[in-house]
Amino acid sequence: MNPSAELATASHSSQTIVERARRIVAALERVSYDTLVSTPARIFIAATFLLSGRTKVEGFLSISQSALFLFEYEYSLPVISPRLATYLATYAEHLFPILLIIGLGSRLSAAALLGMTLVIQLFVYPGAWSTHLLWASALAFIIFRGPGQLSVDHWLRKRNLP
Repeated sequence: MNPSAELATASHSSQTIVERARRIVAALERVSYDTLVSTPARIFIAATFLLSGRTKVEGFLSISQSALFLFEYEYSLPVISPRLATYLATYAEHLFPILLIIGLGSRLSAAALLGMTLVIQLFVYPGAWSTHLLWASALAFIIFRGPGQLSVDHWLRKRNLP
């Protein structure tokens, strides 16, 4: 094969690859953000906090002695008493994830959990930044982009309700 024919074949081959890549990107961009991003992000982060909250209770919502111990001796937050911190964290880890799952008050719930994440990162486990960054990313996504169409917030907004 002569050099110009090889060059033409290579050029055509690279154009085909570029065109295929463009078609793949276009197909990916047609996928609904709600389908693959917002709802799983809400459920993932909600499950993370809800499971953590469940470790702090006995029965329905009785704070466990081990949770009180952890907040007094391991978590040691500044300014707030360990007992109050235990109750606030436990209730927050139950309430806000449930709201996120159903998509009600999603941005507020995500902001509250982002605040908790920052407290955990700064005062409790500063070495776990990679985990907390993942949580913060999911929460920031919900705060800035909203809960998506599969949410009570979206349903209320469509009906011009608060």
